[in-house]
Amino acid sequence: MGIFYLWGMSFSKKVNFDGFIVALLLVIGVAYVFPQLAQWRDGEVLGWVTTVGVSLIFFFYGLKLSFKQIKEGLGNWRLHLLVQFATFGLFPQLVLPFYPLVENAVQHDFWLSFFFLAALPSTVSSSVVMVSIARGNIPAAIFNASISGLLGVLITPLWMQFFLEFEEINVWGDVYWGLIKEIIIPVILGLLLQPYWGKWATRYSKQLSQFDKSIILLIVYASFAESFVGGVFDKISQNYLLALFAGVVVLFFLVYGLIYVLVKYVFRFNREDRITALFCGSKKSLTHGSVFGKFLFANSTSAGLFFLPLMIFHAFQILVVTIIAQRYHRES
Repeated sequence: MGIFYLWGMSFSKKVNFDGFIVALLLVIGVAYVFPQLAQWRDGEVLGWVTTVGVSLIFFFYGLKLSFKQIKEGLGNWRLHLLVQFATFGLFPQLVLPFYPLVENAVQHDFWLSFFFLAALPSTVSSSVVMVSIARGNIPAAIFNASISGLLGVLITPLWMQFFLEFEEINVWGDVYWGLIKEIIIPVILGLLLQPYWGKWATRYSKQLSQFDKSIILLIVYASFAESFVGGVFDKISQNYLLALFAGVVVLFFLVYGLIYVLVKYVFRFNREDRITALFCGSKKSLTHGSVFGKFLFANSTSAGLFFLPLMIFHAFQILVVTIIAQRYHRES
């Protein structure tokens, strides 16, 4: 799927839009036209490629982690607690009150897709980049973005198990062990080898980022192909999609606004810490969402449907936070 990312980058330069978003749209189109590619040899080939690819993503991530930078961010515990609370507490609690309003299967899938988004960890690379542009607390951003992904391996499935019918899937055996194998163990290996290969990973970070996005595109393709074959999208309307977009916008600004009130008027953080809390606490990771969804929605034909709010949120957060980061940069 790397070719779609390159096409997306080429197109984005002409229209000034994020290339990865364009690539995601292209991959969804391919999944609609050629869903049978995901079933080649009963899906075993694509499944093996994505499994190895995900493990490599987090191995390279471990290689790029710096113990020194993480150590520098450890002391600011109030900031860390706020960011993690916003990520794993505030987000889900804003979506939970709507669960009693669910009356049918379509509404359940709609709500569950948002709750999945709300339960995910924060982004890593984009959070750090945006904090850097806005001249916030970079070591704290690195620490929070890094720890969020690791905490998500434990917390996200815990939230989701209350509302998912896993049927033949063993939550502790299949989901947690799968996440540990594909995320935690590769990260630890990367950390152990960081003193030896860390400089190489930093030097080729751009190429590794393209590899990461190519694997995400494969996972998205497989999920949407299965959903198209299962006819999941046949039962949703234009109003459903409009409601998805509206929900994403409201959720983002509600979380961002609440964090802003907390950091400025309750905790009275300095400017650098406010920026870090706002940018790290209000974002969600498409990378982790793609990987987690692979296990949480295994054998579910609605997997593509559950990814929609996350993909919209990913695009929206990049657009809005980029504008905000540039404004902070000019004011500094």
